[in-house]
Amino acid sequence: MKLALAQINPTVGDLPGNSRKILDFARRARDQGADLVVFPEMGLVGYPPLDLLDRPAFIEAVQRAIERLAQALPPDLGVILGAPVPNGGKVGKRLFNAALLIEGGRIQDAAYKTLLPTYDVFDEYRYFEPAPRRRVVTWRGLRLGLHVCEDMWNNEDAAPYHLYEANPIDELAALGIDLFINISASPFAVGKHRTRNALIEAICREHGRPFVLVNQVGANTELIFDGDSRVHAADGSLIYGAPSFEEDLYVWDLDAGPGPSPRPHDDLADLHDALVLGIRDYFTKTGAFQKALVGLSGGIDSAVTCALAVAALGPERVVGVTMPSKYSSPGSVSDSEALARNLGIAFHEIPIEPAVAAFEAMLAGVFAGTAPGVAEENIQSRTRGVTLMAISNKFDYLLLSTGNKSEAAVGYVTLYGDTNGGVAVLSDVFKTDVYRLAHHINDRAGRAVIPENTITKPPSAELRPDQKDTDSLPPYDVLDAVLRLYIEAHLEVDAIVAQTGFDRALVRHILQQVDRNEYKRRQMPPGLRVTNKAFGIGRRLPIVMRWDRPAVAPSPVTG
Repeated sequence: MKLALAQINPTVGDLPGNSRKILDFARRARDQGADLVVFPEMGLVGYPPLDLLDRPAFIEAVQRAIERLAQALPPDLGVILGAPVPNGGKVGKRLFNAALLIEGGRIQDAAYKTLLPTYDVFDEYRYFEPAPRRRVVTWRGLRLGLHVCEDMWNNEDAAPYHLYEANPIDELAALGIDLFINISASPFAVGKHRTRNALIEAICREHGRPFVLVNQVGANTELIFDGDSRVHAADGSLIYGAPSFEEDLYVWDLDAGPGPSPRPHDDLADLHDALVLGIRDYFTKTGAFQKALVGLSGGIDSAVTCALAVAALGPERVVGVTMPSKYSSPGSVSDSEALARNLGIAFHEIPIEPAVAAFEAMLAGVFAGTAPGVAEENIQSRTRGVTLMAISNKFDYLLLSTGNKSEAAVGYVTLYGDTNGGVAVLSDVFKTDVYRLAHHINDRAGRAVIPENTITKPPSAELRPDQKDTDSLPPYDVLDAVLRLYIEAHLEVDAIVAQTGFDRALVRHILQQVDRNEYKRRQMPPGLRVTNKAFGIGRRLPIVMRWDRPAVAPSPVTG
């Protein structure tokens, strides 16, 4: 018996395109001798479809697409396909998140998702009804423990608590299955493959059954899916691991031994490849842009963003623009020119001083009697933003926002200036990791694609004479250490001080800055999610609030 893992990259809502891809992979699987081919969760519609699921016309189109696919698929091939299907009852949500078993031109059986996550980026209970019970799907004598994505995650022994009462894995095992099959749309975060490994190995060891996981690959707006589909033997050992960040078809003989050794994972390389995939799929799946546009300052963030864009799209589809002001250092232009030359992209220099002078003259009366400050500095950033948006509008270019997670966290950004853009490439990458990415890009190329001066010079917004980021911020290694613990680990002041040894007043100030700048982040473009807690759809905090932590450590409660 041969089973194929079809790790595909669907586009949300593209029912004809996704159907063609499914049919192509199914035929290829059959040509390679597969008896059963497994596709990812929501493989027909792409994940996440969000409020498309509320539209009756969309659901009707999905059902027609399923019927057409069932007729077109090889009749002697079993196909497990993820799709939304109507809940025929009169109580509950209108849809199930289903894994359909199709063979011989029709749906033979189905398994519905039980655990519907509503945390972080997920909001599945908004649309779906949980499965009323767990049941075995029998196919050609095999008893399949077929389940969908989250249904395996409540079995995680290492979890400090569990979100659901049901444990579909234990329930399916108790029913006497031969094989676990999980179809997933599980988003990427750095290190996610290690978590999957540990979880599936534990399931196999506990229940003594092999495990097949087929995960979506590709990017849809903010979410990036790494694939990482795999087969584990009954003892938990890894038989096959699919390549990450690319489509893959692998045929596994249930009676055969281990397959090819999976590629070793490197977190920094995974981060790089995830961002490249995020840019490429945002650009190609929207289909709205001719080229990508990057404002080049000579700094590390714009240089890394530009290099990633070239890796994603090719140099012929990337345009760089440098926009010096009277405060720009000579290196801001020369380093930008060197980067553009190294990458082989089109490059333009557009000085902004005439526009800045015009704004200063326009505002002179209103600003009379006041000292120059942040408002005047931000005119420069916003002038650059207007310039880039004009080019974007004129030529249908996708403007890539270059700001990083550290700056977005504490509000060290200018609304309607450096926050302009269609997608924020580095918004989930801390500044210290941006530097690591720069070194990785150069190491990967075997040459200094990103100029050495860009990497070594002190970071600066260059909006006033001799400005440095450290005039306003702690050193980035200090800032990032605090931000990781607050944003991603949800720790508070005292716990952060205990772990880092940093000054309590400094830590409290950083946390206050994060809280007070929610309004800026809410207006930023969608960002590519590469950690377990990114700014965006998975982090929901009020803009208007009065929560604050005490200025001094609270006294212990006694009595």
